Amino acid sequence: MTRTGPQHYPGARRDHWYQDDFGGDRMEVNVVVLHTTEGRSLPGYQGGASAPNLTAVPDLAARKLTWYQHFDIDISSRALRNRPGGVQTNTLNVCQVELVGTCDPELHTKWQASGKAHVCWPKAPGWALLGVARFLAWAHEQHDVPLRGPALWPAYPRSYGNGAGQRMSGARWNDFQGVCGHMHVPENDHGDPGAVDFDELIRLAKAAVRG
Repeated sequence: MTRTGPQHYPGARRDHWYQDDFGGDRMEVNVVVLHTTEGRSLPGYQGGASAPNLTAVPDLAARKLTWYQHFDIDISSRALRNRPGGVQTNTLNVCQVELVGTCDPELHTKWQASGKAHVCWPKAPGWALLGVARFLAWAHEQHDVPLRGPALWPAYPRSYGNGAGQRMSGARWNDFQGVCGHMHVPENDHGDPGAVDFDELIRLAKAAVRG
Protein backbone atom coordinates (compact mmCIF):
# COMPACT_ATOMS: atom_id res chain seq x y z
CA MET A 1 0.00 0.00 0.00
CA THR A 2 1.28 3.45 -0.86
CA ARG A 3 1.65 5.68 2.20
CA THR A 4 3.18 8.81 0.72
CA GLY A 5 3.55 11.40 3.45
CA PRO A 6 4.77 15.02 3.64
CA GLN A 7 8.01 15.54 1.75
CA HIS A 8 9.53 18.38 3.76
CA TYR A 9 10.57 18.14 7.39
CA PRO A 10 8.88 21.02 9.24
CA GLY A 11 11.30 23.88 9.90
CA ALA A 12 14.08 22.54 7.68
CA ARG A 13 15.78 25.14 5.51
CA ARG A 14 15.87 24.57 1.75
CA ASP A 15 18.52 27.09 0.71
CA HIS A 16 20.91 24.21 -0.11
CA TRP A 17 18.49 22.30 -2.34
CA TYR A 18 20.01 19.83 -4.82
CA GLN A 19 17.06 17.89 -6.18
CA ASP A 20 16.60 20.26 -9.12
CA ASP A 21 20.18 19.52 -10.23
CA PHE A 22 20.38 15.80 -9.48
CA GLY A 23 16.80 14.52 -9.62
CA GLY A 24 16.59 11.15 -7.93
CA ASP A 25 14.36 8.09 -7.90
CA ARG A 26 10.90 8.11 -6.36
CA MET A 27 10.62 5.79 -3.33
CA GLU A 28 8.43 5.02 -0.36
CA VAL A 29 10.84 5.48 2.55
CA ASN A 30 10.92 2.87 5.30
CA VAL A 31 14.58 3.28 6.36
CA VAL A 32 16.55 6.17 7.85
CA VAL A 33 20.35 5.96 7.56
CA LEU A 34 22.37 8.12 9.96
CA HIS A 35 25.79 9.50 8.94
CA THR A 36 28.31 11.85 10.53
CA THR A 37 30.06 14.46 8.41
CA GLU A 38 33.44 14.44 10.22
CA GLY A 39 33.37 18.22 9.98
CA ARG A 40 32.10 21.17 12.01
CA SER A 41 29.92 23.01 9.51
CA LEU A 42 27.43 22.35 6.73
CA PRO A 43 29.31 20.50 3.95
CA GLY A 44 29.21 21.56 0.32
CA TYR A 45 28.66 17.93 -0.77
CA GLN A 46 30.53 18.54 -4.05
CA GLY A 47 27.73 20.84 -5.14
CA GLY A 48 25.16 18.23 -4.14
CA ALA A 49 26.75 15.24 -5.86
CA SER A 50 27.19 13.42 -2.53
CA ALA A 51 24.36 15.02 -0.55
CA PRO A 52 21.90 13.26 1.80
CA ASN A 53 18.22 14.08 2.12
CA LEU A 54 18.85 16.21 5.21
CA THR A 55 21.69 17.61 7.29
CA ALA A 56 21.44 18.45 11.00
CA VAL A 57 23.84 21.21 12.07
CA PRO A 58 24.30 21.66 15.83
CA ASP A 59 23.82 25.21 17.10
CA LEU A 60 25.91 24.85 20.22
CA ALA A 61 25.01 28.25 21.66
CA ALA A 62 21.26 27.71 21.26
CA ARG A 63 21.47 23.99 22.13
CA LYS A 64 19.43 22.92 19.13
CA LEU A 65 19.81 21.43 15.66
CA THR A 66 19.37 23.49 12.53
CA TRP A 67 18.02 21.29 9.74
CA TYR A 68 18.75 21.66 6.03
CA GLN A 69 16.84 19.61 3.47
CA HIS A 70 18.46 18.81 0.13
CA PHE A 71 16.01 16.28 -1.40
CA ASP A 72 12.39 15.32 -0.74
CA ILE A 73 11.95 12.58 1.83
CA ASP A 74 10.77 10.05 -0.80
CA ILE A 75 13.42 10.94 -3.39
CA SER A 76 16.74 9.09 -3.40
CA SER A 77 19.76 11.11 -2.31
CA ARG A 78 23.46 10.47 -2.91
CA ALA A 79 25.44 9.83 0.30
CA LEU A 80 25.95 6.05 -0.05
CA ARG A 81 28.26 4.08 -2.30
CA ASN A 82 26.36 1.84 -4.71
CA ARG A 83 28.70 -0.60 -6.42
CA PRO A 84 27.87 -2.27 -9.73
CA GLY A 85 25.82 -5.43 -9.26
CA GLY A 86 24.67 -6.54 -5.82
CA VAL A 87 22.02 -4.57 -3.97
CA GLN A 88 20.71 -1.04 -4.31
CA THR A 89 21.67 1.44 -1.59
CA ASN A 90 20.69 5.08 -2.19
CA THR A 91 17.56 4.06 -4.06
CA LEU A 92 16.30 1.33 -1.70
CA ASN A 93 13.60 3.29 0.19
CA VAL A 94 16.25 5.16 2.20
CA CYS A 95 16.11 8.65 3.73
CA GLN A 96 19.65 9.72 4.59
CA VAL A 97 20.54 12.11 7.41
CA GLU A 98 23.99 13.62 7.94
CA LEU A 99 24.81 14.77 11.48
CA VAL A 100 27.45 17.51 11.48
CA GLY A 101 30.24 16.51 13.85
CA THR A 102 32.40 13.46 14.36
CA CYS A 103 32.31 9.85 15.53
CA ASP A 104 36.13 9.56 15.56
CA PRO A 105 37.61 9.65 19.11
CA GLU A 106 40.99 10.78 17.76
CA LEU A 107 39.49 13.70 15.87
CA HIS A 108 37.32 14.57 18.86
CA THR A 109 40.43 14.76 21.08
CA LYS A 110 42.26 16.87 18.49
CA TRP A 111 39.38 19.33 18.18
CA GLN A 112 39.02 19.53 21.95
CA ALA A 113 42.71 20.30 22.36
CA SER A 114 42.53 23.12 19.81
CA GLY A 115 39.31 24.57 21.25
CA LYS A 116 37.19 23.80 18.19
CA ALA A 117 33.59 23.50 19.36
CA HIS A 118 31.77 20.48 17.96
CA VAL A 119 29.53 17.52 18.72
CA CYS A 120 31.10 14.10 19.10
CA TRP A 121 28.01 12.03 18.35
CA PRO A 122 28.90 8.99 20.49
CA LYS A 123 29.05 11.47 23.38
CA ALA A 124 26.26 13.73 22.12
CA PRO A 125 24.56 16.02 24.63
CA GLY A 126 20.95 15.28 25.42
CA TRP A 127 19.59 18.19 23.38
CA ALA A 128 21.37 16.92 20.25
CA LEU A 129 20.06 13.38 20.64
CA LEU A 130 16.60 14.78 21.26
CA GLY A 131 16.78 16.78 18.03
CA VAL A 132 17.55 13.64 16.04
CA ALA A 133 14.91 11.68 17.97
CA ARG A 134 12.24 14.21 17.05
CA PHE A 135 13.05 13.74 13.38
CA LEU A 136 12.84 9.95 13.78
CA ALA A 137 9.48 10.34 15.54
CA TRP A 138 8.23 12.46 12.62
CA ALA A 139 9.54 9.90 10.10
CA HIS A 140 7.71 7.19 12.03
CA GLU A 141 4.43 9.09 12.24
CA GLN A 142 4.45 10.46 8.69
CA HIS A 143 6.29 7.71 6.76
CA ASP A 144 5.90 4.60 8.93
CA VAL A 145 9.65 4.20 9.49
CA PRO A 146 9.87 1.65 12.32
CA LEU A 147 11.59 2.86 15.51
CA ARG A 148 14.02 -0.03 15.68
CA GLY A 149 17.42 -0.91 14.30
CA PRO A 150 20.51 -3.11 14.50
CA ALA A 151 21.79 -4.30 17.86
CA LEU A 152 25.44 -3.52 17.09
CA TRP A 153 26.63 0.11 17.03
CA PRO A 154 30.39 -0.34 17.50
CA ALA A 155 32.79 2.53 18.12
CA TYR A 156 34.89 3.97 15.34
CA PRO A 157 37.45 2.91 14.06
CA ARG A 158 36.37 -0.67 14.79
CA SER A 159 33.17 0.09 12.90
CA TYR A 160 35.09 0.79 9.68
CA GLY A 161 34.61 -1.87 7.02
CA ASN A 162 33.04 -4.71 8.95
CA GLY A 163 35.43 -4.70 11.87
CA ALA A 164 32.78 -5.57 14.44
CA GLY A 165 30.59 -7.74 12.25
CA GLN A 166 27.90 -5.06 12.16
CA ARG A 167 27.48 -4.60 8.40
CA MET A 168 24.37 -6.15 6.88
CA SER A 169 24.41 -8.77 4.18
CA GLY A 170 22.69 -7.88 0.94
CA ALA A 171 19.70 -10.02 1.83
CA ARG A 172 19.34 -8.51 5.29
CA TRP A 173 19.63 -5.00 3.87
CA ASN A 174 16.91 -5.71 1.31
CA ASP A 175 14.58 -6.82 4.10
CA PHE A 176 15.53 -4.12 6.63
CA GLN A 177 13.10 -1.45 7.80
CA GLY A 178 13.97 0.99 10.56
CA VAL A 179 16.95 3.14 11.57
CA CYS A 180 20.56 2.20 10.93
CA GLY A 181 23.96 3.80 10.37
CA HIS A 182 26.25 4.19 7.39
CA MET A 183 28.34 1.47 9.03
CA HIS A 184 25.51 -1.04 8.56
CA VAL A 185 24.94 -0.54 4.81
CA PRO A 186 26.40 -3.14 2.42
CA GLU A 187 28.73 -2.09 -0.41
CA ASN A 188 30.02 0.68 1.90
CA ASP A 189 33.03 0.72 4.21
CA HIS A 190 32.54 3.90 6.28
CA GLY A 191 32.19 3.45 10.05
CA ASP A 192 29.96 6.38 10.94
CA PRO A 193 28.10 7.27 13.09
CA GLY A 194 30.03 5.03 15.50
CA ALA A 195 28.87 4.20 18.99
CA VAL A 196 25.90 6.55 19.21
CA ASP A 197 23.55 5.84 22.11
CA PHE A 198 21.01 4.15 19.90
CA ASP A 199 18.89 2.80 22.75
CA GLU A 200 18.49 6.31 24.15
CA LEU A 201 17.82 7.73 20.71
CA ILE A 202 14.98 5.28 20.13
CA ARG A 203 13.65 5.80 23.65
CA LEU A 204 13.47 9.55 23.03
CA ALA A 205 11.86 9.04 19.64
CA LYS A 206 9.15 6.79 21.08
CA ALA A 207 8.52 9.30 23.85
CA ALA A 208 8.15 12.06 21.26
CA VAL A 209 5.58 9.94 19.38
CA ARG A 210 3.64 9.34 22.58
CA GLY A 211 3.81 13.04 23.40
